[in-house]
Amino acid sequence: MRSHEAGAIHGQSGDRGPAWLKAPEDVNQLVPALWSSSVSKVDGVVTVAGESVLDIAQEFGTPTYVVDETDFRERARAFRDAFPSADVYYAAKAFMCTASARWIADEGLNIDVCSGGELAVALRAEFPPARIGLHGNNKSVAELRRALEVGVGRIIIDSYEEIDRINDLAAELGVTAKVMVRVTAGVEAHTHEYISTSHEDQKFGFSITGGDAREAVRRVLASPGMRLLGLHSHIGSQIFVTDGFEVAARRVLRLHADIAKELGYVAPELDLGGGFGIAYTTQDDPSTPLDLARGMLKIVDDECAALGIDVPHLSIEPGRAIAGPSTFTLYEVGTTKTVALDGGTSRRYVSVDGGMSDNIRTALYGADYSCTLASRASDVQPVLSRVVGKHCESGDIVVKDEFLPGDVAAGDLLAVPGTGAYCRSLASTYNHVPRAAVVAVRDGEARLIMRRETEDDLFTLDVG
Repeated sequence: MRSHEAGAIHGQSGDRGPAWLKAPEDVNQLVPALWSSSVSKVDGVVTVAGESVLDIAQEFGTPTYVVDETDFRERARAFRDAFPSADVYYAAKAFMCTASARWIADEGLNIDVCSGGELAVALRAEFPPARIGLHGNNKSVAELRRALEVGVGRIIIDSYEEIDRINDLAAELGVTAKVMVRVTAGVEAHTHEYISTSHEDQKFGFSITGGDAREAVRRVLASPGMRLLGLHSHIGSQIFVTDGFEVAARRVLRLHADIAKELGYVAPELDLGGGFGIAYTTQDDPSTPLDLARGMLKIVDDECAALGIDVPHLSIEPGRAIAGPSTFTLYEVGTTKTVALDGGTSRRYVSVDGGMSDNIRTALYGADYSCTLASRASDVQPVLSRVVGKHCESGDIVVKDEFLPGDVAAGDLLAVPGTGAYCRSLASTYNHVPRAAVVAVRDGEARLIMRRETEDDLFTLDVG
């Protein structure tokens, strides 16, 4: 009999928590590694770029995603500067709106979209089409047509059917499609099964070991409407070490060399994807962009030297590593309760006014998050707590375990860091709860970049 989806999350022991979580010496202090560069506490109140969360909550309400715009831009520049000879594509799926697309354009990065909707946002932001890449394992004819019509810089091919579709559309439109072939290198990334994307048993790409990748390249090269830029590999998400990249690069570059030898075509480019991890809790220790660049560039250089081939032009695709740490979610506490558990332990539940509709990752992946009391200081001893949402699901958990002051109560504000990636992107209106606002803060000024949904918005699709 299948266990409940929330079983693993609920199975942790009550007032002990996970082994890595330690009681803080000062519950009012922030852990800097988990927050954006402009976040601090003043008399216990969280501020971002000089703006108090008390003012943000009063003006924009809660729950609200609060983006440190300067931090977002700095992280984008850090990748651009760390990989000066490579193309850096921001993975829009992490977080995408008109404003963020403009920030990415301003900082000189390219952008990677994986649907017609993401492409539409990029075009609305007047993002240069030549700097847009289109991903997706099942792109529709309409999506491909629009991409070719506007002149996107590359399309990453994911199936044999897509090769035929692109070739037919290119002939119809009188254009040449610049494409890459996505390959699976058979690498198991050290991450959750659902976000590990280069092992063989999953929906993305063409298998190298099975010969599908070679056949896909042959078909692309035989198609008059396409120009092959190179091979694309992505091994997963929330990855902290370069071991997987090393194995993937070796296998993909070996295929790259075989294509040149067997088919007489030297592909000019290579994309090693993204998936670089961030710190959600104190157990996470991510690499800097510079350290990632040193490791990855050395891997590529060494492997090309061993194969006796020129180094292709490299691309990478950070998303979470730029957007994730730049944002925290601001909630208001509604209720608290302490529940007695077996063995004489107990669990303290702190309920907030959001939940799995604005952050599904805890329920979906078992993701860990941290949080802090954001609206005041407290001199009460910390208590291990579980922060939960308002939705009608026992698995509606925002933060599985965190030490919060024992006097946290209704009306207090909590801030959860590291919510810039995939939280708003995966947001829903479950239980007909309108989606949260997104506020960008820069130089002491907060402005709305995505407004809060209303009940009237919920009715716009209900034809009744």
